[in-house]
Amino acid sequence: MSVITLLNDFGSLYPAAMKGVILKINDSVDIVDITHSIPQADIYTGAFSLYSVAEYFPEGTVHIVVVDPGVGTERRPVAIRAGGDYFVGPDNGLMMPAARKIGNNDFEVFEITNKSLTGSKISATFHGRDIFAPVGAHISNGLKIENVGHRIDDYVDLDFGKAKLQNDTVEGRVIYIDDFGNIITNIPAETIFKLAEFGTYLKIFNKKMPLLQTYGFVNENELVALISSSGFFEVSVNKGNAANKLNAGVNDKINVQLLKN
Repeated sequence: MSVITLLNDFGSLYPAAMKGVILKINDSVDIVDITHSIPQADIYTGAFSLYSVAEYFPEGTVHIVVVDPGVGTERRPVAIRAGGDYFVGPDNGLMMPAARKIGNNDFEVFEITNKSLTGSKISATFHGRDIFAPVGAHISNGLKIENVGHRIDDYVDLDFGKAKLQNDTVEGRVIYIDDFGNIITNIPAETIFKLAEFGTYLKIFNKKMPLLQTYGFVNENELVALISSSGFFEVSVNKGNAANKLNAGVNDKINVQLLKN
């Protein structure tokens, strides 16, 4: 059975229309909802969410990804082949970190121009239903990606930025706040371990906290630094909300300083 995933900022109603379009084209596909609750127009949060989960789906999965503040403008609709998987959505960088990860930096991007796949009636405000859903469904049904349109090299790219290690400090950026209020940064685990080891103390947002393996190694409502399940440095509060406690948000700068005895 083929698999299609859906990730978007649409909320509760609009994804149903996309599912209807998909099932009319491929009624045997297994549709998996990653999330429909990305903050509105938040491309970076959408990109990180996809990056975090795409690798766990079977090879051949088609990911239909729509966080699209430029819908109806001149931004292009694209389809991407990366490894054995496919991504369909807007050309705004949203899918690039996941595609690069899945494809191990080997991927192809195609502009969707084949109107026979989408039909002639396309809403200017709902390309998720009228372009991305049908194209993704056709790909899941065996359509070769080359048939969606022509290959492009001038696609919009996006990455999570590079952390900087200097002396006893790492400078990075907040790239995701999860539903628990955990603060996920763009600092890879290997960079943190050049600075500190488990059991040492760090200063972050002018607060002292230990670097430990998991949340329960500190008391309830205490701050803890750790490595998230996605492999990035994270700041958390055991049974609490770190983003609220530290007044942190996506794209905030973060400095992680090693506290020496």
